[in-house]
Amino acid sequence: MKRRKFSPPQVLVLGFTLIIAIGTFLLMLPVSIRPNGRLAFIDALFTATSATCVTGLAVKDTGTFFTTFGQIVILVLVQIGGLGFMTMATLFSLVLKRRISLKDRLLLQQAMNQNTIEGIVGLIQKVLLYSVIIEGFSALVFTLRWSAEMPLGKAAYYGVFHSISLFNNAGFDLLGNFQSLTQHVSDPVINIMSMLLIITGGIGFIVISDLADYRKNRRLSLHSKVVLTMSGALIVIGTIVIFVFEFSNAKTLGPLSWSAKIWSSVFQSITPRSGGVATLDIASMRHATLFFIIILMFIGAAPGSTGGGIKVTTFAILIGSMFSMIRGRDDIVIFRYRIVQERIVKALTITMLTLFLLILIAMVLSTTESADFLSILFETTSAFSTVGLSMGLTTKLTVFGKIVICLTMFIGRLGPLTLAYALGPKKGRELYRHPEGQMIIG
Repeated sequence: MKRRKFSPPQVLVLGFTLIIAIGTFLLMLPVSIRPNGRLAFIDALFTATSATCVTGLAVKDTGTFFTTFGQIVILVLVQIGGLGFMTMATLFSLVLKRRISLKDRLLLQQAMNQNTIEGIVGLIQKVLLYSVIIEGFSALVFTLRWSAEMPLGKAAYYGVFHSISLFNNAGFDLLGNFQSLTQHVSDPVINIMSMLLIITGGIGFIVISDLADYRKNRRLSLHSKVVLTMSGALIVIGTIVIFVFEFSNAKTLGPLSWSAKIWSSVFQSITPRSGGVATLDIASMRHATLFFIIILMFIGAAPGSTGGGIKVTTFAILIGSMFSMIRGRDDIVIFRYRIVQERIVKALTITMLTLFLLILIAMVLSTTESADFLSILFETTSAFSTVGLSMGLTTKLTVFGKIVICLTMFIGRLGPLTLAYALGPKKGRELYRHPEGQMIIG
């Protein structure tokens, strides 16, 4: 019998599906749930999907509902989902000194969203090294901070959990009662470390590698320049918008001191990039702020990172395309480099696919869920962009709503193009071209 061969996108889809299935089974075990707790299958599936897709949306409070075993299961799912199961498989291969085959390299190329397999194994080795260093250092800082208010063992556990969760942009926390980091709104240590973890996880390992090698090479790649520039611009613009809109809101920034207002504005500008934690009550924000956060979530993080969204590089190409058209230029030039047509078409395709999916899902949920449209659109965008922020709708979702959000998180983590290639493998190039047609635009 002929053995079926799966394409790299199909392997990724099947791999993530298997991990979610295993996570669902482990979370349903009695040892994962605190006494008197009850976890329905759909809630276990939702939690496992949210963790594997590093989203952070939760129907059960992680800190109070799950036992230590259950929390560790969630943490392992977050780590595997954040770095990618192919990265973890490569780690075991390297430890066992097994040869990395061409098929494995192609899978890694697809998983890391790279254009070539050249140097892919070296990149994976750097990914693992940087992850250990960043998560280890931040865990130590968190441990020292929380040891002032809880036993050292518990502080260390909290430190490890939150460093892994934040670096992988997962958004799960152990502070209880769905309060996220709101009790640390004025804490500089928690704020600074959390923001640094979200940013480093969101800019991607390629950029981290470029920055680490900068002293030696004295240059950054075009990708790194675009990611850093766009990320910085979005953080600054987001901070200003949130500060202005929420300055007098008595339920958010209003009662806080000037320093806390600034900390909170910066934090809430960074976390929509895929962080999923918050130091302010999201549901209490003004509609203008919430809609702006939806835009930030839609843009998301960088390619090859633990974050979601259409990605900042895609957004940069769209902005570049707009300015080139306004100036009457044929080429999109960014940092003195011309962007090839294939990249432009891919950016437009990803953006339009994402928009269509978000509109469709929001329309479906608006007919099945008892919530206002802004809450539904916010939840949908948060799920697709694997952010994890919510206006409080997650725990009120119907069974159908939970299934839809699970699928949304899954598509968002893999990417709509990867899923499209998995369901319908990409065909070869056409051997002919159609005649050029003329259309009136605008």
